[in-house]
Formats: sequence, C-alpha cells, structure tokens
Amino acid sequence: MRFARSKRVLRLKTIDSCFEELKDSRLVEETFTVDEVREMLDGLQAVVRGEVETELINTAHTNVLLLRQLFSQAEKFYLRLQTDISELENRELLEQVAEFEKTDFKTADKKNQETSKLKLAPLNEGGVSELLNKEITRLQGENDKLKARLRTLESQAMGALDEKSKAERALKDLQKVQGEQQHAAHTQEINSLEGTVASLKEDYERSLSISAASHKDLQDNLISSKHELLRVQDQLSLAEKELEKKFQQTAAYRNMKEILTKKNEQIKDIRKRLQRYEPSE
Repeated sequence: MRFARSKRVLRLKTIDSCFEELKDSRLVEETFTVDEVREMLDGLQAVVRGEVETELINTAHTNVLLLRQLFSQAEKFYLRLQTDISELENRELLEQVAEFEKTDFKTADKKNQETSKLKLAPLNEGGVSELLNKEITRLQGENDKLKARLRTLESQAMGALDEKSKAERALKDLQKVQGEQQHAAHTQEINSLEGTVASLKEDYERSLSISAASHKDLQDNLISSKHELLRVQDQLSLAEKELEKKFQQTAAYRNMKEILTKKNEQIKDIRKRLQRYEPSE
C-alpha cells in the first residue's frame, strides 16, 4: 500500500503540473473565445488522459508481478492459491482497506520512530502466532544441528581426504619398492638362467664330443666283432664238416645207414602189398 500510494502521489503531482503548465503558458490573456477554451481543454484532456492511463496500466502490471511472486513462492511449498474476482468490488472491504490506509499512514511517523527500539514478545500470545513461533524455534534448532553436523562431516571428510592422500603416497612408495625388488629378482633370475643355459650347453657339447668318440670306438669294435664272427663261423663250418666226415667213417654210422636202408625197403614192400589188397577207388 505504501508503494501504491507513493506511485499515486507522484502521478497526481504530474497531473497538477499539467494544469499549472496550462495556466502559466496559455492563461495570459483576460478574454478567450469558445474555440480557444475548447482547444485548451482538449489538450489538457489528452495530457491528463495519457497520465491516468499510464498510471492504471502501470498499477495493473505491478499487481500482476506481485501476484506472480506470491504464486511462485506458493508453488515451492506445494500450495494452491485461488482468487475471487468478485471480492475485488466489495465496497465494505474497500472501505476497510481505505480506513486501514488512513490509520496506517497517520501512525507511520510513530512507527518509524519506534522501529529502532527492540520489542519484547507478548507474554500471553497464542493461536497461530504461537504455533508459528514454536515452529520457527524448532526449525532454527534443527538448522543449528544440521550446521553442526555439516561441520563435523566436513572435518571428517577432510580427515578422510588426508588419510586417502597418505595411503596413496604409501601405496606409490610400496609399488616403487616392489617394482625395484621385482626388477632385481628378475635380473638375478635371468642371470641364473643364463648361467644354467651356458653350463648345459657346455655339458651338451662335451657329451657330443664323448658320444662321437664312443660312436667311433663302437663302430671299430663292431667291425672287429663282425670279422671275428665270420672267422668263428668259418671255423665252425669247417669243424662241422670234419665232424660229419669223421662220423660218416665210423662203424655206428654205417650200421645205422644199413638199418635205415632196410627199413625203407620194408616200408616200400608193405605199401606194395597194401596196394595189392586194398586198391584205391
């Protein structure tokens, strides 16, 4: 209401200045014709109309912006506000608003003087104000608790970050030491393997040389053994021939040969007899 009244007072001063300007600029003669008076009134009407229209448009737009702020704030708290246009033309309510405006501006100077002084809350305040005060007190207490909790969490988070950075540095140092140890162990293992391979190579070459010598010796022994075997086989064949010759010259051999000859003749005679008595079909 103070804002609207200040704008209204400013616009009224503008309208008064329009009239004063007309008086100072045009009403300098004692007599005017009808046309001249009509012309001055038409000009004044246009100026005043423009000022009033501008004020009305500005007031309507200002009210729209004010309602927009209120509805936007209400939407944040999930409130649904409704307006009753018919109440805007309620004469009784409009008179109450006018009376409130008069009373408010009469006591405005006293209130401006007393705003600098601190006031104590009423002792027997109740109803909605008491509930609001209790809710505000409760919310302020919760806000303080949340702030304290936030500070505690921030300190804990900072401590955790410090611990994390320390752990990362320790891990990097440990990885570096382990890398150096692994590199040294790998180098030692490679050197050991190279030594083992070298010794195995020497043993293999030595074994190859020994195997070559042994193979040559074996070949020589095999050749000599073959020659000896052939010589022994010749001696055995000669011995067998001599034994057979000597056996054939003995009396037992001759008797055995005669017996075998007789037996063969007997077998032939028996076959002939069989063929005679049992001829083949």
